[in-house]
Amino acid sequence: MKRKLHKIAKDTNSFLKKYLKLQKKTGLLKAMSYGLLPGGKKIRSKILVDVGKIFNINYNVLIQIGAAVECIHAYSLIHDDLPCMDNDNLRRGRLSTHKKFGEFTAILAGNSLLTLALEILTDNNLKINNKSKVYLASFISKSSGHEGIAGGQYYDLSFEKKKISLTKILNMQKNKTGKLFGFCCVAPLLILSKKKELSKFNKIGEDIGLLFQTADDLIDFRGDKKLAGKKTRKDLTKGKATLISLLGYKNTIKYAEKLKLNIFNKIRIYGNKSSDLKETIEFILNRNR
Repeated sequence: MKRKLHKIAKDTNSFLKKYLKLQKKTGLLKAMSYGLLPGGKKIRSKILVDVGKIFNINYNVLIQIGAAVECIHAYSLIHDDLPCMDNDNLRRGRLSTHKKFGEFTAILAGNSLLTLALEILTDNNLKINNKSKVYLASFISKSSGHEGIAGGQYYDLSFEKKKISLTKILNMQKNKTGKLFGFCCVAPLLILSKKKELSKFNKIGEDIGLLFQTADDLIDFRGDKKLAGKKTRKDLTKGKATLISLLGYKNTIKYAEKLKLNIFNKIRIYGNKSSDLKETIEFILNRNR
Protein backbone atom coordinates (compact mmCIF):
# COMPACT_ATOMS: atom_id res chain seq x y z
CA MET A 1 0.00 0.00 0.00
CA LYS A 2 2.72 2.48 1.00
CA ARG A 3 4.65 1.78 -2.20
CA LYS A 4 1.58 2.47 -4.36
CA LEU A 5 0.77 5.59 -2.37
CA HIS A 6 4.34 6.84 -2.69
CA LYS A 7 4.32 6.36 -6.48
CA ILE A 8 1.09 8.27 -6.93
CA ALA A 9 2.31 11.07 -4.63
CA LYS A 10 5.61 11.25 -6.53
CA ASP A 11 3.92 11.30 -9.95
CA THR A 12 1.36 13.90 -8.83
CA ASN A 13 4.03 16.17 -7.37
CA SER A 14 6.14 15.75 -10.51
CA PHE A 15 3.22 16.91 -12.65
CA LEU A 16 2.51 19.86 -10.33
CA LYS A 17 6.15 21.00 -10.27
CA LYS A 18 6.30 20.98 -14.07
CA TYR A 19 2.96 22.79 -14.30
CA LEU A 20 4.03 25.48 -11.82
CA LYS A 21 7.25 26.05 -13.77
CA LEU A 22 5.17 26.94 -16.81
CA GLN A 23 3.26 29.59 -14.84
CA LYS A 24 4.16 33.25 -15.10
CA LYS A 25 6.40 34.19 -12.17
CA THR A 26 4.37 36.21 -9.67
CA GLY A 27 4.63 37.19 -6.02
CA LEU A 28 2.21 34.43 -5.06
CA LEU A 29 3.86 31.47 -6.76
CA LYS A 30 6.27 30.70 -3.91
CA ALA A 31 3.47 30.62 -1.32
CA MET A 32 1.34 28.50 -3.64
CA SER A 33 4.14 25.96 -4.04
CA TYR A 34 4.79 25.96 -0.29
CA GLY A 35 1.18 25.10 0.51
CA LEU A 36 0.82 22.61 -2.32
CA LEU A 37 3.91 20.45 -2.76
CA PRO A 38 5.61 19.27 0.45
CA GLY A 39 4.18 16.52 2.63
CA GLY A 40 0.72 15.07 2.31
CA LYS A 41 0.00 11.47 1.37
CA LYS A 42 -2.13 12.35 -1.70
CA ILE A 43 -4.84 9.98 -0.51
CA ARG A 44 -7.46 11.73 -2.63
CA SER A 45 -5.38 11.13 -5.75
CA LYS A 46 -4.95 7.50 -4.66
CA ILE A 47 -8.74 7.08 -4.43
CA LEU A 48 -9.08 8.63 -7.88
CA VAL A 49 -6.54 6.20 -9.34
CA ASP A 50 -8.18 3.27 -7.54
CA VAL A 51 -11.61 4.03 -9.01
CA GLY A 52 -10.02 4.75 -12.38
CA LYS A 53 -8.54 1.25 -12.28
CA ILE A 54 -12.04 -0.22 -11.98
CA PHE A 55 -13.05 1.52 -15.20
CA ASN A 56 -9.72 1.21 -17.07
CA ILE A 57 -8.94 4.94 -17.25
CA ASN A 58 -5.47 5.97 -18.45
CA TYR A 59 -3.10 6.44 -15.48
CA ASN A 60 -1.56 9.71 -16.74
CA VAL A 61 -5.03 11.22 -17.22
CA LEU A 62 -5.87 10.31 -13.63
CA ILE A 63 -2.63 11.83 -12.34
CA GLN A 64 -3.42 15.13 -14.05
CA ILE A 65 -6.93 15.18 -12.63
CA GLY A 66 -5.47 14.23 -9.25
CA ALA A 67 -3.15 17.24 -9.49
CA ALA A 68 -6.22 19.48 -9.78
CA VAL A 69 -7.73 17.76 -6.74
CA GLU A 70 -4.56 18.40 -4.74
CA CYS A 71 -4.72 22.10 -5.66
CA ILE A 72 -8.25 22.26 -4.26
CA HIS A 73 -7.21 20.37 -1.14
CA ALA A 74 -4.19 22.63 -0.57
CA TYR A 75 -6.33 25.75 -1.00
CA SER A 76 -8.75 24.46 1.64
CA LEU A 77 -5.95 23.68 4.10
CA ILE A 78 -4.30 27.08 3.67
CA HIS A 79 -7.60 28.79 4.41
CA ASP A 80 -8.52 26.39 7.25
CA ASP A 81 -5.31 27.30 9.08
CA LEU A 82 -5.99 31.06 9.04
CA PRO A 83 -6.44 32.89 12.38
CA CYS A 84 -10.07 33.70 11.49
CA MET A 85 -10.81 29.99 11.02
CA ASP A 86 -9.00 27.15 12.83
CA ASN A 87 -5.95 29.27 13.70
CA ASP A 88 -3.33 26.55 13.23
CA ASN A 89 0.36 27.46 13.21
CA LEU A 90 1.52 24.05 11.97
CA ARG A 91 0.58 21.99 8.92
CA ARG A 92 2.25 18.73 7.90
CA GLY A 93 4.92 19.23 10.55
CA ARG A 94 6.01 22.75 9.56
CA LEU A 95 4.77 26.34 9.65
CA SER A 96 1.37 26.85 8.05
CA THR A 97 1.34 29.08 4.98
CA HIS A 98 0.06 32.22 6.74
CA LYS A 99 2.75 31.90 9.42
CA LYS A 100 5.43 31.60 6.74
CA PHE A 101 4.22 34.27 4.29
CA GLY A 102 1.63 36.36 6.11
CA GLU A 103 -2.17 36.26 6.11
CA PHE A 104 -3.04 38.20 2.96
CA THR A 105 -0.49 36.25 0.93
CA ALA A 106 -1.89 32.96 2.23
CA ILE A 107 -5.45 33.95 1.35
CA LEU A 108 -4.49 34.98 -2.17
CA ALA A 109 -2.29 31.89 -2.65
CA GLY A 110 -5.23 29.71 -1.63
CA ASN A 111 -7.53 31.54 -4.05
CA SER A 112 -4.97 31.06 -6.81
CA LEU A 113 -4.69 27.32 -6.19
CA LEU A 114 -8.46 27.05 -6.47
CA THR A 115 -8.41 28.64 -9.92
CA LEU A 116 -5.27 26.71 -10.91
CA ALA A 117 -7.24 23.50 -10.46
CA LEU A 118 -9.69 24.62 -13.13
CA GLU A 119 -6.81 25.53 -15.44
CA ILE A 120 -5.42 22.01 -15.06
CA LEU A 121 -8.77 20.36 -15.78
CA THR A 122 -9.34 22.41 -18.93
CA ASP A 123 -5.76 22.27 -20.20
CA ASN A 124 -5.26 21.17 -23.81
CA ASN A 125 -2.78 18.54 -22.61
CA LEU A 126 -5.46 16.67 -20.68
CA LYS A 127 -6.28 13.95 -23.19
CA ILE A 128 -10.04 13.65 -22.79
CA ASN A 129 -12.86 15.22 -24.78
CA ASN A 130 -13.98 18.78 -24.08
CA LYS A 131 -17.42 17.71 -22.88
CA SER A 132 -15.81 15.63 -20.14
CA LYS A 133 -13.59 18.57 -19.18
CA VAL A 134 -16.67 20.74 -18.69
CA TYR A 135 -18.28 18.02 -16.54
CA LEU A 136 -15.13 17.75 -14.41
CA ALA A 137 -14.74 21.51 -13.97
CA SER A 138 -18.41 21.89 -13.03
CA PHE A 139 -18.37 19.02 -10.53
CA ILE A 140 -15.16 20.07 -8.80
CA SER A 141 -16.44 23.66 -8.56
CA LYS A 142 -19.58 22.52 -6.75
CA SER A 143 -17.49 20.24 -4.55
CA SER A 144 -15.33 23.21 -3.51
CA GLY A 145 -17.85 26.04 -3.01
CA HIS A 146 -20.80 26.74 -0.75
CA GLU A 147 -22.32 23.32 -1.51
CA GLY A 148 -19.07 21.58 -0.61
CA ILE A 149 -15.81 22.45 1.16
CA ALA A 150 -16.55 26.13 1.87
CA GLY A 151 -20.07 25.38 3.09
CA GLY A 152 -18.82 22.55 5.28
CA GLN A 153 -16.15 24.79 6.80
CA TYR A 154 -18.81 27.44 7.49
CA TYR A 155 -20.89 24.99 9.51
CA ASP A 156 -17.81 23.52 11.20
CA LEU A 157 -17.01 26.97 12.60
CA SER A 158 -20.65 27.85 13.27
CA PHE A 159 -21.26 24.67 15.27
CA GLU A 160 -18.44 25.27 17.77
CA LYS A 161 -19.52 25.03 21.43
CA LYS A 162 -23.08 24.08 20.45
CA LYS A 163 -25.10 20.90 20.83
CA ILE A 164 -25.49 19.60 17.28
CA SER A 165 -27.50 16.62 16.04
CA LEU A 166 -25.93 13.57 14.39
CA THR A 167 -27.59 14.40 11.05
CA LYS A 168 -26.14 17.92 11.02
CA ILE A 169 -22.66 16.73 11.99
CA LEU A 170 -22.68 14.10 9.22
CA ASN A 171 -23.89 16.62 6.62
CA MET A 172 -21.24 19.13 7.70
CA GLN A 173 -18.45 16.57 7.46
CA LYS A 174 -19.68 15.19 4.14
CA ASN A 175 -19.52 18.71 2.72
CA LYS A 176 -16.23 19.72 4.32
CA THR A 177 -14.38 16.51 3.47
CA GLY A 178 -16.66 14.14 1.59
CA LYS A 179 -17.50 16.23 -1.45
CA LEU A 180 -13.94 16.26 -2.78
CA PHE A 181 -13.66 12.51 -2.24
CA GLY A 182 -16.98 12.27 -4.07
CA PHE A 183 -15.40 14.06 -7.03
CA CYS A 184 -12.47 11.62 -6.99
CA CYS A 185 -14.87 8.68 -7.23
CA VAL A 186 -17.06 10.30 -9.89
CA ALA A 187 -14.34 11.70 -12.17
CA PRO A 188 -13.63 8.40 -14.01
CA LEU A 189 -17.38 8.02 -14.66
CA LEU A 190 -17.62 11.59 -15.97
CA ILE A 191 -14.84 10.80 -18.44
CA LEU A 192 -16.77 7.77 -19.69
CA SER A 193 -20.22 9.44 -19.46
CA LYS A 194 -21.48 6.61 -17.23
CA LYS A 195 -24.34 8.65 -15.84
CA LYS A 196 -26.24 5.70 -14.37
CA GLU A 197 -23.52 5.05 -11.79
CA LEU A 198 -22.72 8.67 -10.90
CA SER A 199 -25.00 8.85 -7.87
CA LYS A 200 -23.73 5.56 -6.49
CA PHE A 201 -20.05 6.50 -6.73
CA ASN A 202 -20.68 10.01 -5.46
CA LYS A 203 -22.22 8.48 -2.33
CA ILE A 204 -19.30 6.06 -2.02
CA GLY A 205 -16.88 8.99 -2.23
CA GLU A 206 -18.78 11.02 0.36
CA ASP A 207 -18.74 8.03 2.71
CA ILE A 208 -14.99 7.58 2.18
CA GLY A 209 -14.56 11.28 2.98
CA LEU A 210 -16.62 10.84 6.14
CA LEU A 211 -14.42 7.89 7.08
CA PHE A 212 -11.31 9.99 6.45
CA GLN A 213 -12.62 12.86 8.60
CA THR A 214 -13.59 10.48 11.38
CA ALA A 215 -10.09 8.95 11.36
CA ASP A 216 -8.63 12.48 11.54
CA ASP A 217 -10.85 13.31 14.51
CA LEU A 218 -9.74 10.12 16.28
CA ILE A 219 -6.09 11.08 15.73
CA ASP A 220 -6.77 14.56 17.13
CA PHE A 221 -8.58 13.06 20.14
CA ARG A 222 -5.72 10.69 20.96
CA GLY A 223 -3.27 13.57 20.79
CA ASP A 224 -0.81 12.03 18.32
CA LYS A 225 0.89 15.21 17.11
CA LYS A 226 3.49 13.32 15.06
CA LEU A 227 0.80 11.44 13.14
CA ALA A 228 -1.34 14.53 12.67
CA GLY A 229 1.54 16.84 11.69
CA LYS A 230 -0.12 19.65 13.64
CA LYS A 231 -1.36 20.56 17.11
CA THR A 232 -3.78 17.96 18.49
CA ARG A 233 -6.62 17.87 21.05
CA LYS A 234 -7.82 21.17 19.57
CA ASP A 235 -11.28 19.81 18.66
CA LEU A 236 -12.04 19.31 22.34
CA THR A 237 -10.57 22.69 23.30
CA LYS A 238 -12.60 24.54 20.68
CA GLY A 239 -15.78 22.59 21.29
CA LYS A 240 -15.91 21.22 17.75
CA ALA A 241 -18.98 19.28 16.69
CA THR A 242 -17.61 15.84 15.85
CA LEU A 243 -18.85 12.27 16.04
CA ILE A 244 -16.58 11.82 19.06
CA SER A 245 -18.18 14.74 20.90
CA LEU A 246 -21.62 13.22 20.29
CA LEU A 247 -21.05 9.45 20.37
CA GLY A 248 -17.86 9.10 22.40
CA TYR A 249 -14.51 7.65 21.34
CA LYS A 250 -15.36 3.93 21.37
CA ASN A 251 -18.73 4.34 19.66
CA THR A 252 -17.09 6.50 16.97
CA ILE A 253 -14.67 3.66 16.22
CA LYS A 254 -17.63 1.29 15.92
CA TYR A 255 -19.41 3.75 13.63
CA ALA A 256 -16.34 4.01 11.41
CA GLU A 257 -16.01 0.22 11.15
CA LYS A 258 -19.66 -0.08 10.15
CA LEU A 259 -19.22 2.69 7.57
CA LYS A 260 -16.22 0.85 6.10
CA LEU A 261 -18.19 -2.36 5.73
CA ASN A 262 -21.04 -0.51 4.02
CA ILE A 263 -18.59 0.92 1.47
CA PHE A 264 -17.09 -2.53 0.90
CA ASN A 265 -20.55 -3.97 0.23
CA LYS A 266 -21.16 -1.34 -2.46
CA ILE A 267 -17.94 -2.07 -4.35
CA ARG A 268 -17.98 -5.85 -3.91
CA ILE A 269 -19.52 -6.39 -7.38
CA TYR A 270 -16.31 -5.09 -9.01
CA GLY A 271 -14.30 -8.02 -7.66
CA ASN A 272 -10.51 -7.87 -7.92
CA LYS A 273 -10.69 -4.54 -9.77
CA SER A 274 -11.72 -2.90 -6.50
CA SER A 275 -8.92 -4.47 -4.42
CA ASP A 276 -6.74 -1.33 -4.48
CA LEU A 277 -9.69 0.81 -3.44
CA LYS A 278 -10.46 -1.49 -0.51
CA GLU A 279 -6.81 -1.41 0.52
CA THR A 280 -6.82 2.39 0.55
CA ILE A 281 -10.01 2.51 2.60
CA GLU A 282 -8.44 0.17 5.17
CA PHE A 283 -5.39 2.44 5.27
CA ILE A 284 -7.55 5.54 5.83
CA LEU A 285 -9.32 3.98 8.80
CA ASN A 286 -6.27 2.42 10.41
CA ARG A 287 -4.10 5.56 10.36
CA ASN A 288 -5.20 6.33 13.91
CA ARG A 289 -4.15 2.95 15.37
